[in-house]
Amino acid sequence: MEALGMEVLSLKEDAVLVTMPVDGRTRQPAGFLHGGASAALAETAASIGAVSHVDVDKVNIFGTEINSSHIKSKRDGVVTAKAIPIHKGKTSMVWEVKIVDEQEQLISISRCTVRIMPKTGK
Repeated sequence: MEALGMEVLSLKEDAVLVTMPVDGRTRQPAGFLHGGASAALAETAASIGAVSHVDVDKVNIFGTEINSSHIKSKRDGVVTAKAIPIHKGKTSMVWEVKIVDEQEQLISISRCTVRIMPKTGK
């Protein structure tokens, strides 16, 4: 999170907001927001949301699948990930993450599956 400048704005049970700057850390070589940076932001928001629903002393959360569709390009400013849970199970969760710009225009949409694994003591 720190390497890409991500910052948690809000953490509620069924909604997570995380921002990320569009700058030298998050642009691809042509100067636009990197799709991988958007995917990292989406998985971060989903993982933070998932952690808020479990006992982290007993389980670990791991991202196991992410699907991202990049809708619009962006050269600078800030993007915000808005994550909401679609499924909250005992062994997995699915989160929808919309990434928007400052004008609430959709930049990217992702679906992230996270696995809930019991800690084994190792």
